[in-house]
Amino acid sequence: MNARGAKAGSCPSCSIPFLNPCSYSSSQSNGKEERNPGHLLSTETLMDSTTATAELGWTVHPPSGWEEVSGYDENMNTIRTYQVCNVFESSQNNWLRTKYIRRRGAHRIHVEMKFSVRDCSSIPNVPGSCKETFNLYYYESDFDSATKTFPNWMENPWMKVDTIAADESFSQVDLGGRVMKINTEVRSFGPVSKNGFYLAFQDYGGCMSLIAVRVFYRKCPRVIQNGAVFQETLSGAESTSLVAARGTCITNAEEVDVPIKLYCNGDGEWLVPIGRCMCRAGYESVENGTVCRGCPSGTFKASQGDEGCIHCPINSRTTSEGATNCVCRNGYYRADADPVDMPCTTIPSAPQAVISSVNETSLMLEWTPPRDSGGREDLVYNIICKSCGAGRGACTRCGDNVQFAPRQLGLTEPRIYISDLLAHTQYTFEIQAVNGVTDQSPFSPQFASVNITTNQAAPSAVSIMHQVSRTVDSITLSWSQPDQPNGVILDYELQYYEKDLSELNSTTVKSPTNTVTVQNLKAGTIYVFQVRARTVAGYGRYSGKMYFQTMTEAEYQTSVQEKLPLIIGSSAAGLVFLIAVVIIIIVCNRRGFERADSEYTDKLQHYTSGHMTPGMKIYIDPFTYEDPNEAVREFAKEIDISCVKIEQVIGAGEFGEVCSGHLKLPGKREIFVAIKTLKSGYTEKQRRDFLSEASIMGQFDHPNVIHLEGVVTKSSPVMIITEFMENGSLDSFLRQNDGQFTVIQLVGMLRGIAAGMKYLADMNYVHRDLAARNILVNSNLVCKVSDFGLSRFLEDDTSDPTYTSALGGKIPIRWTAPEAIQYRKFTSASDVWSYGIVMWEVMSYGERPYWDMTNQDVINAIEQDYRLPPPMDCPNALHQLMLDCWQKDRNHRPKFGQIVNTLDKMIRNPNSLKAMAPLSSGINLPLLDRTIPDYTSFNTVDEWLDAIKMSQYKESFASAGFTTFDIVSQMSVEDILRVGVTLAGHQKKILNSIQVMRAQMNQIQSVEV
Repeated sequence: MNARGAKAGSCPSCSIPFLNPCSYSSSQSNGKEERNPGHLLSTETLMDSTTATAELGWTVHPPSGWEEVSGYDENMNTIRTYQVCNVFESSQNNWLRTKYIRRRGAHRIHVEMKFSVRDCSSIPNVPGSCKETFNLYYYESDFDSATKTFPNWMENPWMKVDTIAADESFSQVDLGGRVMKINTEVRSFGPVSKNGFYLAFQDYGGCMSLIAVRVFYRKCPRVIQNGAVFQETLSGAESTSLVAARGTCITNAEEVDVPIKLYCNGDGEWLVPIGRCMCRAGYESVENGTVCRGCPSGTFKASQGDEGCIHCPINSRTTSEGATNCVCRNGYYRADADPVDMPCTTIPSAPQAVISSVNETSLMLEWTPPRDSGGREDLVYNIICKSCGAGRGACTRCGDNVQFAPRQLGLTEPRIYISDLLAHTQYTFEIQAVNGVTDQSPFSPQFASVNITTNQAAPSAVSIMHQVSRTVDSITLSWSQPDQPNGVILDYELQYYEKDLSELNSTTVKSPTNTVTVQNLKAGTIYVFQVRARTVAGYGRYSGKMYFQTMTEAEYQTSVQEKLPLIIGSSAAGLVFLIAVVIIIIVCNRRGFERADSEYTDKLQHYTSGHMTPGMKIYIDPFTYEDPNEAVREFAKEIDISCVKIEQVIGAGEFGEVCSGHLKLPGKREIFVAIKTLKSGYTEKQRRDFLSEASIMGQFDHPNVIHLEGVVTKSSPVMIITEFMENGSLDSFLRQNDGQFTVIQLVGMLRGIAAGMKYLADMNYVHRDLAARNILVNSNLVCKVSDFGLSRFLEDDTSDPTYTSALGGKIPIRWTAPEAIQYRKFTSASDVWSYGIVMWEVMSYGERPYWDMTNQDVINAIEQDYRLPPPMDCPNALHQLMLDCWQKDRNHRPKFGQIVNTLDKMIRNPNSLKAMAPLSSGINLPLLDRTIPDYTSFNTVDEWLDAIKMSQYKESFASAGFTTFDIVSQMSVEDILRVGVTLAGHQKKILNSIQVMRAQMNQIQSVEV
C-alpha cells in the first residue's frame, strides 16, 4: 500500500489508509440519476480513470491540495486516484481538473464518482471548517485550451453540477483491517454543444479520496420491436427528453400503422411505441418477432398479420417456401369463392337410382344423391333434356316449350317435375351432379341418364284467337293450332255465351278447321269465346276467355254508306285497274329490288343528314319502326334455341342474367359466346327495349365493335347472343392489372376504341354512354365498343348512381360533355368528350374520374374550365389529346378520324410518348381535387402536410431539405420515394397535391404577368 503521510501541521490520524482490498466496503448511491441499481442501460464511456495504465496527470490547484496516488481496486487491479486531507488548514479551496474529454455527439453527460470521506467528528481537535462534501463542475470548449491558470479556478466560468455528499463516511483509521466506506454517486449535466469539456472537483476543507471517475453518455441500443428495426439512438439533452426514432420494417414485413416510431428517453430506454409492421403474406413471425421467416414447405399464410403459417388443407400442397396459398393436387380444385384454408375438393360422382314416372306428356324424376359429393356441401343438379324422335336419328336438345318444376338448372332437391312434352316421343334425360368446382374441372359433369317414351295425350290449349269479321248478328273467328297438338287435330270445339250471362248458358259449335262463323247473335252484344282441339286422345284444355262484340245497327249502316261509293265506282274503275296492273308489272320487272327495299329506303331517307358518303351504310333507329319486332327481324338473325348451349351465369344485366356458353350453327364450327337473357315475367315494353340493343348491334360490322351473332325470340327465354370477350369490361380489367402494361400497349387499346367510335360516327350513330365500363376486352387485348341499350336515357327509374337525373333523363355526368348535360345535345362531338374521359381512365388504370367529388361539384368545376390532371406517368402527348377532347366548344374538338391518325403517329413514333405531362396554366388547369386544400393558406410545409393528412412524413421532408413550397413543387416521383413514401396510395395523394400546388403557382404567375 502507498498512502500519503501527514503534512506539517496536520494530524497523523487524519491520513486515509485505503486501497487495501481487505480494508473497505463500498456503498453505492443512486443520487439524482439512478432509479434501479440493477437495471442495465446502454452507455458509451468517454473517460474512465480506472483504465489508466500510467499517471492520470490531472491538473491540481494549488499544488498543496489534491495529490495523485497509486493503489489497488477490489480485484487487485492497479488504479490511480486522488486524495486530499488539509482539514487543519483554514480557507481551503483545492481544485482538481481532468484532461480534455471529447463529447462524441452526446447531448447529456453522466459522471460516476467513487470516493471515500472521513467523518469530521472522528478527527481530534478538528476545526469547524472541516467539510464532508465536495463540488462537481464542468467547462465546455471546442478544443483543448486549458492551462494552469485558464480557465480561472472559480465557479464562473466553471458551471456547477452539484455538491456531492457521502452517504456513509468512516470514523477511524486502522491499518490492521478496519473497514472504511466507499461511496458511488452519479450526476449528469447538459445540454452540451461544444466539441468537448473538462470536469473539476473542488474540495474546501475535507479529508477524502477520489477513487475512480467514469464519464459516459446514454443511448438507446439498436432494437427490433413491433416488427421494425430501430437503430442506436442517443438520448436527449435533458433528463426528461424524448428523442423520436423512425423504424424500418424488418425483411419481409410490411407497414400496418404508420408512422413507425419509438422514443428514446434520457436514461437510454425505449418508450412509447407507435405504429407497427407485420410479416407479409407467406411469412411468419419467429424469434420473438425479430424475424419474418418464409412459411416452410407444406405450410402457407394467406395474408399479412401476426398469425403463424398453417398446414396446407387436405388435397393441396406448396411448391416453394414462402407460399401464400396451397396449390390443389391433380384432380382436386378450389372454387373462386372458396377461402384459401378450405380443403381442395373434386367433382361429385353421378346421381344414383333414378326413378321415372310418366303420365301422358308429363314426367316425374327422382333419384338418390351421388355416392361421393366431392367433399363439398354445394351439390346441385342440372337436367339435360334431349328429344330423340320416333326414328333412329340423333337426339337434339328439347325446345323451350318443355317446362321444368321447380327449375331445370341448380336443383337442390333430388326430384323434378317435367311437363309439356310431346306425345309418342322418346326422350333422354341426363341428371348431372355438379358442385362449386365442376367448372374448374376439364372433365364433363358425372350424370345418370334415363330414357322414356311419352304416352298418348290430348292437345295443349290454343294460345290466341283473332276476329276475322263481324256483322250485327255474326262473328267470324280464327285461331292458331295448339303449340303441342300431340297428334292429328280431328276438329275444334268453340264454346260461347253472352258476357252478362252465366257460363251455364253457353253454346258449342264444332269446326273441322281453325276458322268458324258464329250465327244468330244479338246486335251490339259482347260474347265470351273459348276454343279447344280434339285428337284421338280426346279434347285438350279450353283456351283463355276472349271477348268479341257484334256490330250495332248504327255501326252497320255507317259501314254500308262508306262502302257504297266504292261499289258504284267499281265498274268505272275496272278499266283503270287493268291499266294499273300492266304498269305495276312493268315497274316491278325493272325495279323489283328497289321495291323490296322501299320501306328501308324511306326510313333511311328520314335519318340521313344530306351529306352521307356514297355506299356508306347509315344507322337506322329501331324505335322509328311502328312494329319494333320488324327492326329485330331486319337487322338480327334468328337462331334456333337448339343451337345454343348455356353453361354458366357470369353476371346480371339490366333485363336479366348474362351467361356464357357455346353456339353451334349448322355447317359452322362451335364458338364461345356471351348470352344476355330476358328475365321471365317481362312486359312487352321490356321485351321491346331489350331487343332494341340487338336491332342496333345488328347494323354494325367492325373489329372494334362488339359483334352480334343473333337473337332467340321464338323460344323462351328471349336471348341476345354476341361474341365472348374473355377479359370482361375494360375498367375492371385495368384495375386488376394495375401497372402491368407498357404505354404502347395502352395506346394500342385506345386506338382500337377510337377506331370503333370512328366507324360508329361515320354511320351517324351517337353512343351517349362511352365509358371504360362499356368497353369489352378479349384475350388479345382487343377493345370493342359495347352496350348499345339506350333505354336508360329514355327512362328515369334506374338505381345506378352512375346515371344521374338531368333534364328529364338519366345521364353519366362524369363522362358527359357539358352541352349534353345542359341541353341534352348528344352528338359525335359529345362522344369525343367521353372518349377523353376513357383515355384518362385507361392511363390511370381504371381510377374513378374526378375521384370522390359529387356530380354537382364535377358540373361546377367543368363550367369553371377545370380539367382532369394527367395520371401518373402519363405522356404529355396523350394528356394534350385528352385536353383537346375536352374543349368547351364542341366544334373545336377533334373528330374520331383525327384521333385515330394521332394515335397511329404515336405508335409509329414511340419517342413522342417519353415526355411526361407537365401541368399547364390557364384554361387547361387540372381539376382541383376538393380534398386537397389551397397551399397558399398555410405558412409552412408541415402545416400543408397536416392538411393533406400526410403528417407522418414531416420529419422526412425536413431532413431531406424539402422545407419550402417552391422546393416541394419541384418534387418528382423519385424524390417522393427518397423521403420514404413507399405506400402507393400515399404516393398518389402527395403527387396529386403537388400537381395542384404547381397549378396554383402557375395561375398566380399568369395573373401577376
